[in-house]
Amino acid sequence: MSTLTDEPTLTLLQRLRAGDAAARENLVARYLPRLTRWAHGRLPSGSRDLSDTQDLVQITLVRVLSQLQGFEHQGGGSLLGYLQQALLNVMRNEMRRSRRRGEHGELPENLTADEDDSPLAQAAGRERVQRYERALAQLTRREQELVVMRVELGLDNAEMAIELGGTPDAVRMALRRATARLVEVLSDG
Repeated sequence: MSTLTDEPTLTLLQRLRAGDAAARENLVARYLPRLTRWAHGRLPSGSRDLSDTQDLVQITLVRVLSQLQGFEHQGGGSLLGYLQQALLNVMRNEMRRSRRRGEHGELPENLTADEDDSPLAQAAGRERVQRYERALAQLTRREQELVVMRVELGLDNAEMAIELGGTPDAVRMALRRATARLVEVLSDG
């Protein structure tokens, strides 16, 4: 059973590199729920038959935490960004594998059209995501980190303070400014 710690990520990484198994458990406990929230819904349903999102997140964490020699911690949020990129790569590989494999199985008898799954709804959803990502790209790296941690990962101010260093109040104020900047960029576009 692992317990969450307020220990900075950099300290946990140093302990992990020194062979401390408890540091690995703390990092998994810290990042597993965050990555799972971030990944939720990003893997198309047709790609989920062999590996669900939780499995892919766990695979990614195990791989990355066992091969951290090339990772350089560059401040708050850098490990999270590294893990997200690794998870995105794993998800892309899973989608490619799924396309090569093709669809299998039978259609259920009670299949009905769901308006949320219509091509129009899917296109509108993709357009909203693309618009958000374009706006996000116009923010500073720090603003991007803050917005992603809150919007995509659902972290609260205390969790963000642990990840980024600083106090929850400082995070709250920085997040308020980053969110205002995001809204400004979205309204200009």
